Amino acid sequence: MTAMDETGTTAGPAPDANGTLMPVPAFDPADPGPPCAYARLRTEQPVVKALMPNGETGWLISRHEDVRAAFADPRLTRPLLSAWPPREDADAPPPCLPTFLEMTGEHHTRVRRAVSPLFTRRRLEFMAPRIRAMAEELIDTMVRGSGDRTGDLVAAFTEPLPLRVLCETVGLPHEDRDLYLPHTLTLLSAAGLPMEEILAALYALQDYASGLIDRKEKEGPEDGGDYVSLLLAESRREGGDLTRDDVVSFVVTMLMAGYKTNIQHTANALLALLTHPEQMRRLRDEPEGIDTAVEELLRHVPLMNAINVLVALEDFTLHGQRIRAGDAVLPVIASANRDPDAFPDPDRLDLTRSPNAHTAFGYGPHYCTGAHLTRLQLSVALRVLLEKLPDLELAEPAESLPWDESTPLRAPARLPVRW
Repeated sequence: MTAMDETGTTAGPAPDANGTLMPVPAFDPADPGPPCAYARLRTEQPVVKALMPNGETGWLISRHEDVRAAFADPRLTRPLLSAWPPREDADAPPPCLPTFLEMTGEHHTRVRRAVSPLFTRRRLEFMAPRIRAMAEELIDTMVRGSGDRTGDLVAAFTEPLPLRVLCETVGLPHEDRDLYLPHTLTLLSAAGLPMEEILAALYALQDYASGLIDRKEKEGPEDGGDYVSLLLAESRREGGDLTRDDVVSFVVTMLMAGYKTNIQHTANALLALLTHPEQMRRLRDEPEGIDTAVEELLRHVPLMNAINVLVALEDFTLHGQRIRAGDAVLPVIASANRDPDAFPDPDRLDLTRSPNAHTAFGYGPHYCTGAHLTRLQLSVALRVLLEKLPDLELAEPAESLPWDESTPLRAPARLPVRW
């Protein structure tokens, strides 16, 4: 039996005494983890209809088994960000190009077949020395600029590193960051914004990506280096799997998935280590355990706390709740990764945890293409920090840290440390 069970239907979730739906659980103050309310939902209401921040309703799915099944279920599809919620008015703007997460069917299969080889572990080995060099340069600069052996890891390290890695891997000009980053940040905050702002940011990113491709085409034959150039060459190959629009979508997808999420997750992962000094010391003394530790940090610290929206293509029943075609279904990755049925003592950070079947990168056909690049970046960052700053510790109490709440993930705005 799969988690998408077809038996035991009921009339659906009951509203509260006032006839209103429960809101999507709110975040806990100064905590990047999933809201505590999901622990109760996993036990009492694993499928419950909730009110989203934009006023739409959707079925929250909170258990690990159900979340994995939802991502792999062909009865659920990802809607276009630019076309959901659906608009009925005649002047609704045309939808934007689909990102990789929104592609479906043969289109998704074809594009993934072309892009996935660029993100395998073996293919990304060439980036490890470059990421290490970037990380070392950033740490050395922070140390040189400090007169009292203190610094802010967010400003000096976790903010600049992901963008540099993204630019070098994908082929984005670092000097263009003021053109594309504001639109990227708008899209990551999309849950509380009017659709007009979301569409404007998507169109702007598409325009930027198209202009970047124009520039690369004028530069002449690709040298085999950055990924945009490689994919552009594939789009021009007779019988190739990609179109020019697919390369545009690749640039937009990488900006949305590979920038701010990595900044915030790296900062949260470092905070988790700094507030568990005994585990950080063990990792420093046994660096061969870093890859296992990275998996636990991906599980314990959400890579994203955003709402994943799927749309039902047909009616079905899950845990007694009747989900109708057209309903939004919201699998909550952060909750799934704290499910005690999947992870013993799930709220405890255990850097030796194995096996670790977390869902940080999703599951099924849309499993994150860039997962290995994210793993590699975090692994190298930890190795460099532990080697260069073995006595690293927080310089202020964790409870006094300011928080960046500009996106659903949330992360410390500063990470003051001494070494």
